[in-house]
Amino acid sequence: MILPTLNDSFRQLPKFPTKVIQFGEGNFLRAFVDWQIQQMNKQGLFKGGVAVVQPIANGRTKQLEAQDRLYTTLLEGKLDGKVVQEHEIIEDINQTVRPYDDWQSYLDLAKNDDIQFIFSNTTEAGIAYDANDRYDALPEGTYPAKLTALLNERFKLGKPGFQIIPCELINHNGDALKKAVLQYADLWALGADFKQWVNDANDFYATLVDRIVPGYPKDRAADLETKWGYHDANMVKAEPFFIFVVEGDQKLEKLFPAKQAGLNLVVTPDMQPYRNRKVSLLNGPHTTMSPIARLAGIETVGEVMKDPDFYQFVNDEMYQEIIPTVALPQAELEAYAEGVKERFENPYVRHELSSIALNSIAKFKARLLPTFKRYVAANHQLPQRISLALAAYLKIYAGKADFAPQDTPETLAEFKQLVQAPDYLGAALADTKLWGEDLTQFDGLKALIQKDWDLFDQAGARAAVQAINAK
Repeated sequence: MILPTLNDSFRQLPKFPTKVIQFGEGNFLRAFVDWQIQQMNKQGLFKGGVAVVQPIANGRTKQLEAQDRLYTTLLEGKLDGKVVQEHEIIEDINQTVRPYDDWQSYLDLAKNDDIQFIFSNTTEAGIAYDANDRYDALPEGTYPAKLTALLNERFKLGKPGFQIIPCELINHNGDALKKAVLQYADLWALGADFKQWVNDANDFYATLVDRIVPGYPKDRAADLETKWGYHDANMVKAEPFFIFVVEGDQKLEKLFPAKQAGLNLVVTPDMQPYRNRKVSLLNGPHTTMSPIARLAGIETVGEVMKDPDFYQFVNDEMYQEIIPTVALPQAELEAYAEGVKERFENPYVRHELSSIALNSIAKFKARLLPTFKRYVAANHQLPQRISLALAAYLKIYAGKADFAPQDTPETLAEFKQLVQAPDYLGAALADTKLWGEDLTQFDGLKALIQKDWDLFDQAGARAAVQAINAK
């Protein structure tokens, strides 16, 4: 049976005026920002559409255009103890713009008086400043350079500024984006008045985004299309859980009424506790379980959560070593932890521990070391589970595992040197290039790591986990 391709005949909502410029047409923004706009539009709260800008030369705007800019979100997973499986056609993309093909169409977005918002997700490397970018490059290379050109066009037209909300996964992303824009203003000599307008007429927000988006469900797409009755080359799969934390003025709740629509938008004057919560309670256990479970022969997060020994280990790490170190209400942290465990148990996502293990040393430094230090400061003792993960990483990076570490050439070269040292563990723990500080300053850590290392050798990773669980 030949299925019809998703097109305008499937629309159920009216086309609303374009209120949003979105830099990026990838899976995440379509399953996160555009999905939220759809929910608000269905309730008559936002009544706005999106102009999607393809920020790089190659992208999928043409594929979206082939389907009249419609696509399907598929939500699958556990939420509040219930299994969720639902799909929805997203209808809010009004326009797709390719600056590399038509620069003028991009600049023309500045003329639209209805547009209030600019969202972006151009990867962590996207918010960057390049002194080689020229104003007349048409288009400029970096996202902040392209944004500066658009803002300057808006300024010259004498129009209001924007609510600028980056979703890139870097801390203080709004500040970083604004700084880059002002650097380009100086580089291109756009003038003091323009810089004043950037500062006064535009709001740059810092954000934390949290939703696992596996993307196109390649293995099931044909079956899903048969079930739905149409062909969709742009469908995107996501987990049902999401949270959008924005640091800034409460006025945003009225301008972008996601909270009124029942969505998990948090507008706060300080997002750092939420960032600490996510990095500590979601990313932290991932980074802990990965080396230990792999040494025990376990391959996925789901398998970890089905294993009684490792489930207890992860649960105890959350409740005993992480939650007490995060500055948010206990009940809120516990509810988040239970939600994270549901996400880890998602039967529809195969999350490989090997993928989590990529660049593990930097991840340990960012995700676990701050928790480690807060725990030591509060309790005057070492966190056993995080320390066990550190021992496992040092063992793997010493070449003592059945699999090789995957990391940057610089990090792998550093460990190649360290394993030649007479006291490998002491040298590795003291290496400030790896950790940003000397970890042997923590009393008893080297001895504990040696004890864990010996237990790995004598009885294996599972026995090490069982020994901690028994305590």
